[in-house]
Amino acid sequence: MLVQKYKDMLSGKSVIRQLSEFATARGQEIGYENVFDYSLGNPSVAVPKAFTDAMIEMLQTEDTSVLHGYSPSLGITSVREAVAASLERRFGLPYRKEHIFMASGAAGALAHAFRLVTEPGDEVLTFAPFFPEYHPYVDLSGAVLKVVPPDTRTFQINFDVLEEMLTEKVMAVLVNTPNNPSGVVYSAETLKRLADVLTDRSRRYGHEIYLISDEPYREIVFGGTEAPCVSAFYDNTIMCYSFSKSLSLPGERIGYVAVNPRCKDAETMVNMCGQISRGIGHNCPPSIIQLAVAKVLDQTADLSVYETNMNLLYNELTRLGFECVKPGGTFYIFPRALEEDSVAFCQKALKYDLILVPADTFGAPGYFRMAYCIETKKVERSLPALRKFVKEIYGR
Repeated sequence: MLVQKYKDMLSGKSVIRQLSEFATARGQEIGYENVFDYSLGNPSVAVPKAFTDAMIEMLQTEDTSVLHGYSPSLGITSVREAVAASLERRFGLPYRKEHIFMASGAAGALAHAFRLVTEPGDEVLTFAPFFPEYHPYVDLSGAVLKVVPPDTRTFQINFDVLEEMLTEKVMAVLVNTPNNPSGVVYSAETLKRLADVLTDRSRRYGHEIYLISDEPYREIVFGGTEAPCVSAFYDNTIMCYSFSKSLSLPGERIGYVAVNPRCKDAETMVNMCGQISRGIGHNCPPSIIQLAVAKVLDQTADLSVYETNMNLLYNELTRLGFECVKPGGTFYIFPRALEEDSVAFCQKALKYDLILVPADTFGAPGYFRMAYCIETKKVERSLPALRKFVKEIYGR
């Protein structure tokens, strides 16, 4: 008999993926260059040349069994050492290879993190707006995801509600900064206050509350915005990172878990990740990709196009009367729709070949997300369509 919970999920497919598929089909009709597709967060900038060069050199010179064989269950030792050294250089925390587990992107890292610190029935808190896939990530681990509603003035943490929801059943709090979908970067003040709350409640409840930090957008920040290192504020932090955005490598599925060296039992937790991988199949990410990213750890793709696109959209949206918190990073912008029903708003936009994502599943009804990881010329060409949509439908 088929497992019903997965069968049920077929009727609840990701709205992001559905809209992306619609955009692809529409592009086959009128040319994809004429579809203003802001649905999918798929990086659009080129991979750094240094990464490509490293791949070519290794393919030409290295033993194929090294490049294409299974890696150790925790990841290639030299790669773990390089990641730890990079984190120590950047953030001043004493990471060593014993604190690093190589994973299949941030999703794989999160899959391990949830299973490290929760049992079935335990609760994980996160903050709206949030990436909708957090629900299957957490719920299918056996834990239960609870969502703290947003502070829509700033999209920083809503601490009043957090303290109400932070019960003894909560074993982990999940943060994503810079944030998908809002683009907001949590301030040092926010992270310090969060750490104080978690420290107090851990002491009160007699068990650790872990902070799981989802950080795939860590390098994409704008205008001198500071993106504080979450792990620097709270010892019991599990960092989950992906190279998908910083190096434009989403298809390579490579990232890591980095357990704060000051976390109790940090080395045991990393070793446990190797055992978790046996059960969930996220084991041994590609050896050649591990080796290649280790050669470019302190580099990024040219991410400047995202800030250019953000400014174009933010200026136009606010000029047209949209309420919008200016993003400090990522490649997303998160305005309030021009009517209460953001699903209806986004449906109306489709008639203008504007593919916008309603934010009901992000925990913020009435808002919508635009993923502007597309060519700047296409952003510019979308603005007349946006103006026409707003004028004809909403009289602005």
